Amino acid sequence: MSAGTRVLPTRLTAGPLTLRPWAPEDAPALAELYRDEALRRWAAAPVHDEASAARWVAEQRRGWETGDRLAFAVEETRAPGADARPSGHVVLKRPAADPASAEVGYWTAAHARGRSVAPRALEALADWAFAAFAHEGLVRLELLHQVDNTASCRVAEKCGFALAGPLPAAPPAFPLDGHRRIRRTAPAG
Repeated sequence: MSAGTRVLPTRLTAGPLTLRPWAPEDAPALAELYRDEALRRWAAAPVHDEASAARWVAEQRRGWETGDRLAFAVEETRAPGADARPSGHVVLKRPAADPASAEVGYWTAAHARGRSVAPRALEALADWAFAAFAHEGLVRLELLHQVDNTASCRVAEKCGFALAGPLPAAPPAFPLDGHRRIRRTAPAG
């Protein structure tokens, strides 16, 4: 299978986290999460209200159908009656032109920051991607973030994404200079 081919939605676990495809019923909670100014600053999704959240979720679901954008809602195991909102998001973007490389992205909801949600979810996504797409030749994951996003720098370093160099700004999607980070699969053997 290559990017552009349907990939079966899957669930992943990482300690107390479950990564699962976004579902239509997530739209109200997603709209609420996007009220957070920091999330809106770092995540470029056009989520402003419940209707735009529903469109975003539908786009993520189409990504599973085409196989080029495999997005997961991140949930924390919680006690009965605890907050049921997603705690974050991770995504694997697979360009059709180069099956050896893919891009990852992530964000963490305000209520879940500071609890290692992003590094655990990113680590689970990277491990799954390398295992699931090894037969297609996937050997490299790229992570792009703005230079002033120090939290993202720390997450990337914790997860083994080495700094590969600067990334010039490309407004409007990438308004400031950034970092390109790369993680390669472990050699077989």
